[in-house]
Amino acid sequence: MTRIQANLLLLLAGAIWGAGFIAQSTAMQTLGPIWFIGLRFAVATLVALPFARWEQMRAETAVSRRDMAGFVLTGLALFAAASSQQVGLLTTTVTNSGFLTGLYVVFTPILTVLILRRRPHWVIWPAAVMASVGIFLLSGGTLAALTVGDMLTILCAVLWSVQMICVGVFAGRSGRPLALSLTQFAICGVLGCAFGALFEPVSLAAITGALPEILYAGLFSSGLAFMVQNIAQRYTTAPQAAIFLSSEALFAAFFGVLLLGETISTAGYIGCGIIFLAMLAVELVPELLRERRGNTPAEV
Repeated sequence: MTRIQANLLLLLAGAIWGAGFIAQSTAMQTLGPIWFIGLRFAVATLVALPFARWEQMRAETAVSRRDMAGFVLTGLALFAAASSQQVGLLTTTVTNSGFLTGLYVVFTPILTVLILRRRPHWVIWPAAVMASVGIFLLSGGTLAALTVGDMLTILCAVLWSVQMICVGVFAGRSGRPLALSLTQFAICGVLGCAFGALFEPVSLAAITGALPEILYAGLFSSGLAFMVQNIAQRYTTAPQAAIFLSSEALFAAFFGVLLLGETISTAGYIGCGIIFLAMLAVELVPELLRERRGNTPAEV
C-alpha cells in the first residue's frame, strides 16, 4: 500500500467517526456511557473476529509475547480514551468536545518526539496548528467555561495520541493489524461491560432504546474504522495519521447538517477549508520537496 492510499483510508476512518459522533451523543439519552462503550466494542469484537482469523491463517509466524503485550497496551489506551470522551460528553457541550478531542493532532507529534525520539517532518508542526485552528472554527469559534467534562476530553485527546502511537509501533512491527484490532476491541468490550455493571444501572429497555447507536458504533465506528486505521498506519506515521483523522470534525459537521438539520457558520466553512489545506500540506509538501531535491523525503 502506498502512503497516499493509506492516507485515503485514514480519511475514510475520519468520515465514519464523524458520523459516529452523532450516535455517541444520542445513545446516552437511554444508556450509560460505560455500558455504551462495552456494548459497542463487544459488537466490534464479533466484527473483527473472522478477519483476524483469516489473517492468522495467512501469517507465517505467531504473534510474539512482546507484540501481544503491545496489543494489550493499545487496548487499554483505547478504552481509557473512549471512556474519558464518552463520560466527558455528560458535562460538556458537543462544541467543546469536538474541539478538545481534536487536540490530538497537536499532542501526537509532541508525544512522538518524547516517547519514540523520532522527529517528524517539519510540515507536521504547522499542519497540526492549522488543523487545530480549523477544528476550533468548525466547532463555533468559541469555548464555554471549562468543566470537568472538558478536562476529561483533553485527557481523551492525550490518550488518543497514545493509542495512535501504539498502533503505529505494534501494527507495523507485528504485521498483524487485524489481530491488534481484535485484541483492543475485546479489551474495551470486557472492561466496558465490567465497569458498567459495577457503576451504571442498565435495563433491557435502555439497551433496546440505544440499539441503533450501538450497532452503528460497533459495526462501523469501532469495527470498520479502527481496523482501517490499524491497517493504514502500517504505511504512514502517527503524526500524519493524526492530521488525516482530524477530518472527523469536518465530517461530523457535514453529517450534523445532513441528518440533524444543523447549520455551519461562515467561520465553520473557513475551518473546513483550513483542515483541508492542512491535509494537503502534509501529503504534498514532502513530495514536492523530494522532487526538487531528487531524493527520498524525510519521514512524515
